[in-house]
Amino acid sequence: MENKKKSTIKDIAAVLGLTPSAVSKALNDHPRISEKTKVAVKEAAIQLDYQPNYLSSALRKGKSNLVGVIIPRVNSHFFSSVVENIEKVLNLNGYNIIMTQSNELYAKECQEIDTLLKIQVDGIIASMANETTDLEYYQKIKSKGTQLVLFDRGEEELNVDYVGIDDYKSSHLVIDHLVSQNCKRIAHIAGFKHIRIYKERIRGYKDALEKSGLAAPENWIIESNLRLEDGRRIMQQLLDSPERPDAVYVAGDIAALGALQVLLENNIKVPEEIALIGFSDEPFTSLTQPSISTVNQHSDQIGKLAAEAFLERINNPKKKTINRIILEPELIIRQSSNRNLK
Repeated sequence: MENKKKSTIKDIAAVLGLTPSAVSKALNDHPRISEKTKVAVKEAAIQLDYQPNYLSSALRKGKSNLVGVIIPRVNSHFFSSVVENIEKVLNLNGYNIIMTQSNELYAKECQEIDTLLKIQVDGIIASMANETTDLEYYQKIKSKGTQLVLFDRGEEELNVDYVGIDDYKSSHLVIDHLVSQNCKRIAHIAGFKHIRIYKERIRGYKDALEKSGLAAPENWIIESNLRLEDGRRIMQQLLDSPERPDAVYVAGDIAALGALQVLLENNIKVPEEIALIGFSDEPFTSLTQPSISTVNQHSDQIGKLAAEAFLERINNPKKKTINRIILEPELIIRQSSNRNLK
């Protein structure tokens, strides 16, 4: 089958007896073009299935009105909600988004950054992959003069606008609650500590335990990708240890679900024998039995504020002040950690 030739501005011009310049102005709603001509051009564009070449337009205008959004994975309510709210704000301000996912892989993340830079997006809003330790490609975004905003997972040394929650305080809320439930042996299924947010959650966990006069054995801090299978594997590992914990704080809800599955399969009473708390307030956490206590990261606010940070930066490129917007975390107490429920 032959590939259908793409229609161009010249094709529209030929049909209507106009110059390509007049067609271009009509498509861009130029004030010097009559409404009658604009309507005729737009109707012809539909009939000819004309699709604008955003790259050519960007090269001409120095602006694409496209923003790249890089997330670690789409199967997370947190990230999908952030993207939804970024898009809402940017669409209202004349921008479209191109969303990509790294699948937590550094090489894929680098590939995505290269692609977005090649199509000359006006900015990139991103949350880093678990594998990312080398910031070279993020420095590359800055060196190209492309606006960069980070959310959730971001590194201070990049010196760019950032939106997230207070991860250190989140761990204090979790541990203080578990201590109030008379938990004394609290393990932590953590993310990788080379990522700042997980490092902060680990630091908060350790300091909160110390504040309560409890031990934080290093073998009870287990780093992982926080996938379902990680939660299952590590929970079984903790159950097989010489001294079982009486509570487990998991740095991600999906891994917390895996941990809960293993606890129930082993006939462990939750929370009476082992209490459990996750992180992110994924929708399923309120639907499990028992329901899972978790930390609300305010994904809607993070998306909105990240988009607004980009707009502020694009409208004021000479602004030197870096915005670090840190939201207050909220602990949502449900059945999996509340021993006071009857």
